[in-house]
Amino acid sequence: MAEENKKQKQGQINIELDENIAQGTYSNLAIINHSQSEFVVDFVSIMPGVPKSKVKSRIVLTPQHAKRFLKAMHDNVSRFEKQHGEIKDYKQPPMPINFGPTGEA
Repeated sequence: MAEENKKQKQGQINIELDENIAQGTYSNLAIINHSQSEFVVDFVSIMPGVPKSKVKSRIVLTPQHAKRFLKAMHDNVSRFEKQHGEIKDYKQPPMPINFGPTGEA
């Protein structure tokens, strides 16, 4: 029995969720850039009437992880829509974004 539990635990990843991270960060805009070796996703919260917004979180992914993330998001959105109905995609006017100097990551 102990041997069985040991084998099961070897295939698991132990992940700790810090209390501050568990609160989450609201974002209504993601800006995605990439270089040959990585994808950079900046999450921003834009509020009406506020002239300047800040990046709230930045995630850097390898191309392989970016592709896995894309698939996982697609799978999760599909499951969500099966349970709750289609998510409406409202057309938004183009948003001028001044993101400071550009460069490769």
